[in-house]
Amino acid sequence: MEDKVTDYFVEKVPTNAVEDFIRKYHYSQSIRGLHISFCFGLFTPKGKFGIPTMIGSMMFGIPAMAGVAESYMPDEPKSVIELNRLCCIDDTPTNTESYFIGKAIRWIKQNTDYKLILSYADTKQGHDGVIYKATNFIHLGMTNLSRALIADGETYHARMLTKKSPKFENIRQRIKKGDENIWTEELPAKHIYVLPLNNKIKKRVLKNI
Repeated sequence: MEDKVTDYFVEKVPTNAVEDFIRKYHYSQSIRGLHISFCFGLFTPKGKFGIPTMIGSMMFGIPAMAGVAESYMPDEPKSVIELNRLCCIDDTPTNTESYFIGKAIRWIKQNTDYKLILSYADTKQGHDGVIYKATNFIHLGMTNLSRALIADGETYHARMLTKKSPKFENIRQRIKKGDENIWTEELPAKHIYVLPLNNKIKKRVLKNI
């Protein structure tokens, strides 16, 4: 008998409980540069030896792009949270991701003061935000084109070069010397989605579209 989505349960979990899962199943294979506030795991009660097994993970945190929270909530930028990682194993029932997001949203509404959830759908991966549409997110358009920094096979957003850290200072110096193992490439635009968590914020968002 196949699993039903409603057989699964969602729990808030520590970051280290989902890091390996994200690296294995999320297309980015990384949580580098994320400001993580809290995470959730999606579990099936029927795991090996009867132990629940994680089949999905989700991360929320401070918006990664500088100034983006202020652009949506200028009076309350700290009330914006970004859904920055979401992935599930492949063989899950239809609507698993939307069920997972719905459970996480309910927890956020009940346990935090956040008023707006922000997320992106990556066109480079062929994503257009079907999951977000299914969970009542509002499509606000597309991001501007940006650039990625590739250093020793690792990918970073080009803005990371402005960080004051020994690692990026070393990269800056290597760029100046013409290191061939470091280059930049253009990133395609992403779909922008937001989910207002109360009617007042929803009216404000819809008014400004």
